[in-house]
Amino acid sequence: NHPLTGLGLQIIFYEDRNFQGRSYETSSDCADMSSYLSRCLSCRVESGCFMVYDRTNYMGNQFFVRRGDYSDYQRMGMSDCIRSCRMIPMHRGQFRIKIFEQENMSGQSNELQEDCENIPERLRMSECLSCSVLDGHWLLFEQPSFRGKMIYLRPGEYRSFRDMGINGTRVMSMKRIMESCS
Repeated sequence: NHPLTGLGLQIIFYEDRNFQGRSYETSSDCADMSSYLSRCLSCRVESGCFMVYDRTNYMGNQFFVRRGDYSDYQRMGMSDCIRSCRMIPMHRGQFRIKIFEQENMSGQSNELQEDCENIPERLRMSECLSCSVLDGHWLLFEQPSFRGKMIYLRPGEYRSFRDMGINGTRVMSMKRIMESCS
């Protein structure tokens, strides 16, 4: 638990780079940061894991943050300032995801229970355009070896990654979010 709030998760957002300007502290999801700050250019994670997004309502470019300092939004791959954030709860238990070559859960499919460093090579799938997360929380990446733009997925059906504001992003690798994130 966080010593000041008693909560297990904590993130602080700052209007300017290098933790300057007004700040906003939260331990939960925030769909629109503009309610609290005119812009957000840096953040500090005191405890827990979060996804930050450069569009409101958890859309656009995403970046996974865990305990540490993030002094400049541009180093996170954000094209604009941080506009929303989502808390990632710790998952204990098994991990399962079913990925599909086509949108709307169609085409070739594979079910995974572990990280996959190179989807086309390992699974012989040219595309991954939809999926169903059965258990756990996952990060999908546009490049092999867990690099490039990322997508956070929690349990549920994702019939089209385009609907999530991720146009043109190919999914080439994926990994489970297993850290205790403390």
